[in-house]
Amino acid sequence: MHGMFDVDLNYASSRAQELGDMLRRRRESLDPNSLGLSRSGRIRTPGLRREEVATRAAIGITWYTKLEQGRPIKVSPRVLSSVAQALDFTDVETEHLFRLAGLSASPLSAPSSVCEPLSASSQAILDQLCPYPALIQTKRYNIRGFNEAYCRLVGVNLNAIPPEDRNCIYLALINPAWRASLVNPEEVVANMAALFRASMGEHLDDPLWERQLERYLAASEHFRTTWQQYQLRGVENMVKLFRAPDGSILTLQSNNWWSTPGHNDRMIVYTPVNDESAAGLKAMMKRKKAW
Repeated sequence: MHGMFDVDLNYASSRAQELGDMLRRRRESLDPNSLGLSRSGRIRTPGLRREEVATRAAIGITWYTKLEQGRPIKVSPRVLSSVAQALDFTDVETEHLFRLAGLSASPLSAPSSVCEPLSASSQAILDQLCPYPALIQTKRYNIRGFNEAYCRLVGVNLNAIPPEDRNCIYLALINPAWRASLVNPEEVVANMAALFRASMGEHLDDPLWERQLERYLAASEHFRTTWQQYQLRGVENMVKLFRAPDGSILTLQSNNWWSTPGHNDRMIVYTPVNDESAAGLKAMMKRKKAW
């Protein structure tokens, strides 16, 4: 146990040193004139002085010096954001800085509660996948994009659903048509709850994740009971059963693809596992829309 504690301390110290090195290198690379800082006399050090960074960040010079020296001190998101802005960091650089400090996310690039519109190219991919049902969703199960086959599969016209309600877990809890399309809705909800809990571990104290969870808990007693069981699962390709509008059962394989380097958006494509399900998907697309 003592050895593991030493490893943790060494890892934290290493990250603090890397953070300090990142701050120092950026400080030395900045041009005072381009930042509107007037200088008089001979300049002996490259870039900005520590005092100038501290002033720009509205923090104490002693505090900033400790950060740059790589001392393993705790720093708040507000202070670190101020330092990042003072050193003219990009959003990507700020995210890296936050990770080095052991903070989960940067306020500068906090995700919106409503999903951004899907790109035309991504939507084109989804549309071309018909008759295979496909969607793109976030880690919080918000649906960013979908094709016609997916709407028919779940029996819901997602275009008519407000963007803030386009969420797989939420709709599986409250939408009768969506639930009717699931052969085993309770099992599906339990699986999604376990996946959501596992992902939420990477976003502790994130208000967006907290609000999402509160919405699920308020919507369903079954979800509340399932959540208390503290099950965890990782994403995997699974065989799922759906009930078509004519009552037949479609046996489909879920195939997961990640569309961004950060693995935030996941594309799920459902493909038939047998000839009957393949024929069922084609027949589903030929039927008149339920809406």
